[in-house]
Amino acid sequence: MSAPAGDLIAPAAALPDYAAVRQAWQASDVRVLAADGREIQRIRTDFSSRRGDWVPLRDISAALQRAVIQSEDRRFYEHGGVDWLASASAAWSAVWGDGRRGASTLSMQLAAMLDADLRRGPDGRGVWQKLDQMQAARQLESRWSKAQILEAYLNLANYRGELRGVDAVSRVMFQKQASGLTLRESALAAVLLRGPNASPAALTQRSCAVLRDLGRPDRCHGLRDFIDLSLSRAHAARFETPGLAPHWARLLIRGGQAVDGTVRSTLDADLQALAVRSVRRHLRDLRGTGVTDAAVVVLENRSGAVRAYVGSSGDLSEAADVDHAQALRQAGSTLKPFLYALALDERRLTAASLLDDRPLDLDGGGGLYIPDNYDHRFSGWVSARVALASSLNIPAVRALMMVGPDVLAQRLTALGLPLTRDGDYYGYSLALGSADVTLLSLSNAYRALARGGNYAPVSLVPGAADAPGVSRAGHRAAPDQAGRPLFSPGAAWIVGDILADRQARARTFGLDSPLSTRAWSAVKTGTSRDMRDNWCVGWSADYTVGVWVGNSAGASMREVSGVSGAGPIWHDLMNWLTRRDAAHASSSADRAIPAPMARGAATDPMGRYAGRQIGAPAQPAAVVSEQVLFAGGLEPARTEYFLGDTAQAVFAPPSQDAAAGRPRIAEPVDGTLIALDPDIPWDRQRLRVRAVDVRSRPAAAARWFLDGRAYGIGAASDWTPQPGRHVFQLRDAEGRVLDQAEVTVRAGAWASDR
Repeated sequence: MSAPAGDLIAPAAALPDYAAVRQAWQASDVRVLAADGREIQRIRTDFSSRRGDWVPLRDISAALQRAVIQSEDRRFYEHGGVDWLASASAAWSAVWGDGRRGASTLSMQLAAMLDADLRRGPDGRGVWQKLDQMQAARQLESRWSKAQILEAYLNLANYRGELRGVDAVSRVMFQKQASGLTLRESALAAVLLRGPNASPAALTQRSCAVLRDLGRPDRCHGLRDFIDLSLSRAHAARFETPGLAPHWARLLIRGGQAVDGTVRSTLDADLQALAVRSVRRHLRDLRGTGVTDAAVVVLENRSGAVRAYVGSSGDLSEAADVDHAQALRQAGSTLKPFLYALALDERRLTAASLLDDRPLDLDGGGGLYIPDNYDHRFSGWVSARVALASSLNIPAVRALMMVGPDVLAQRLTALGLPLTRDGDYYGYSLALGSADVTLLSLSNAYRALARGGNYAPVSLVPGAADAPGVSRAGHRAAPDQAGRPLFSPGAAWIVGDILADRQARARTFGLDSPLSTRAWSAVKTGTSRDMRDNWCVGWSADYTVGVWVGNSAGASMREVSGVSGAGPIWHDLMNWLTRRDAAHASSSADRAIPAPMARGAATDPMGRYAGRQIGAPAQPAAVVSEQVLFAGGLEPARTEYFLGDTAQAVFAPPSQDAAAGRPRIAEPVDGTLIALDPDIPWDRQRLRVRAVDVRSRPAAAARWFLDGRAYGIGAASDWTPQPGRHVFQLRDAEGRVLDQAEVTVRAGAWASDR
């Protein structure tokens, strides 16, 4: 029998050309590139085999090329795809010898790699399959150069276990690039091609034979030990693989951002490297305090581009694979700037308004809520500026009593913070950060303040399709990202001015701390309950930097606060950005700055920005300045900033009578829904009704109205609930409504049966 001619040439005709083979090659790792194209991370996504990059022949060691040709195809440069002499010798060996001598040339082996029909089966190759392979090799030689064939062979071949391709075997087993392989390493690699799973003894014998054929028998000395060492690294980490951003890379890959095995990101490679170094250096300084982990996020204010992203402290961490930039952690005092911005916008406070920093007891629904300051000290009457800058807790709770927990919770949710409950659930503890947030979402919320109160989502990958919470941007960051206003530019500016005020924060942090930077910056620290987490988040004209420090187990730290734990890392990054931008600015004196981020704010008479004017945002038109005095010398006279018509010149603590202020309904909470208990007589059931003043003391003169009718006067009473919808109101002597709460009562089964 004879095979049709078409069957012989069909495999060759189906073989791709060299360019197609090279283009189709894909490493088992996804490469993540920084904004400038530098590789910053590789993450393995294909576990079928371990493949590296395609290596051009010019970058492959000449020793390996010689060893492979010597071992596999000595007349490679002389034949046209089939070595007839070797074929004849192999046939003779099969008849008269042991049948172990092969005759497949590199071209024939490559043809089998490219065409599955030509690969050896469990019972070897049949005659027609061998003839097809020969024909394919000859056709391959007519279309490919010898260099292309050798290059493709070395890149496509299996070497040992899951290692496929010269880049993988070089960087994993020999821990070097393919261009640096020595003669002994090349001999081992060459014999692995013939027997990838051969025993160390067989590999030693074969490698020594190759070395002798190459004229270097002296390299056989100690060969077995060398082979044992090399094989022990078959599953080692890849040599010279950048590992600056593993969590960032996984985040992008999960979002489907990889294209042809590559992800282009917005990260700044130099800033990312600095962030990793700073985390490791400062965590070593905190040994013995319970701190083992940290996370960093740096955002560009205008575009939302993520310029640095560190998810853990690497080998210093107890859970290095956990992305702490995305982990939910208690926010601590980092939520206070948003509370004060709300209070400013609602005209409930000004930066100079006085708040009472004295012990406070509040009814928390399930018992008394007694907030305390971090240092357990109280300052009496303080301005909102000092209260926020020094992170005083009692004044913050009083500010929330004016704004309302539900209003704050809704605004925090609008800022992208992952609150899962409403304000009633958190209560007044929300002022002190009882909600859980992530570092990425918190940093982006602060970025809204840096953008004049304008919120916009972050941009993970330039030019990538939108992912949840991720915007689409061009390859280069847009001059200014679109967003939606959540605070007025004036309120955001005043909050930034407060958080940049070294004098105002001196009560808690002193004048010289990691919060002080070379150029203008606004910054806030935070420490969660039981010192489990501490934060430092702030912004400059161009960047928002967020840092979290703690541990994966959520255990308490010892004597570590936001300023001593996260603060030094934040300081490193902010100062580096300032120096880098100053160097860029010096080479581009005409650099344009959009108005919301313009530099050059003036100092006030107290010199609050002395030495720190560079980068200060321009004062919005809606903000006016006024020289203010504080009665009794509570605080030094100063220039203060106000929204619109809220300015005044003198501030004094309220009198005892005025301190009571307008009453409010403490119980029931507006929107309360209750159901009568069918097991208790309806006329024996009661609902507590209670009114308090602004200091949460009983409001004895409160005038109560129920469903529009006078109900009584007093701080508290017990009401017998009736099925239906009811409205409680507090009114003043003129009948104006001061506060109200709606209550819905559902009847029990016994009531509905009457």
